[in-house]
Amino acid sequence: PARGAGVDPAPFDALLRAHVRAGQVDYPAFQDAPSFRAYVASLAPAVQLAGRSEELAFYINAYNALAIAGILDGLSPSTALGRQRFFRFRDWPLAGRSISLHDLEHRVLRPLGEPRIHFAIICASRSCPFLRSEAYVAARLDAQLDSQARAFVNDRFRNRFDKATKTAHLSEIFKWFDEDFRAAGSVQKYIARYVDDADVARELAADAYRIEWIAYDWGLNGTPPRP
Repeated sequence: PARGAGVDPAPFDALLRAHVRAGQVDYPAFQDAPSFRAYVASLAPAVQLAGRSEELAFYINAYNALAIAGILDGLSPSTALGRQRFFRFRDWPLAGRSISLHDLEHRVLRPLGEPRIHFAIICASRSCPFLRSEAYVAARLDAQLDSQARAFVNDRFRNRFDKATKTAHLSEIFKWFDEDFRAAGSVQKYIARYVDDADVARELAADAYRIEWIAYDWGLNGTPPRP
């Protein structure tokens, strides 16, 4: 494989900076941008990726771009059948292969052993983490992923901590991918790394909270594209 244009995140970065505000996506703007379709096309050829950070950055950006492309193509994860079509039934040309979003997440990204991907790959839904207004780059990846983790954990729409009742109301992401976070000892211990409230962090580190799950909102994370 030869290094290809798909490794360069600059075109996607420019689009994200222009058309994503506080995680809300202006899908009509992506619809109107020839540079977006060009970027998606540039992801198709085989590439050489120099190390784990470059792999993570490339595939996270690819996942987010393909999720946007899926919405523009009329797919939607808003219903159970829609999620099957969005995540599993649509294959995309990527890095010399054809792959679904489901397989990109479970067979490519998760095996790289970085739980913070779950705060960075965005499935075009309200309960997903915010889509970052910049592309991921290997040189700053650790800081970017840390920023995403802190923003997600401390966002009261996605996670809430009731100190009086010792109840953690958590995003279902922590249930679905429990095993990815358990290297820290437990989901609570993992979350404790990122919680801003020092008292809550200390109690979570001791697994002192009862967990309840916040129902996932699969509504679109932005302005719908034109039909």
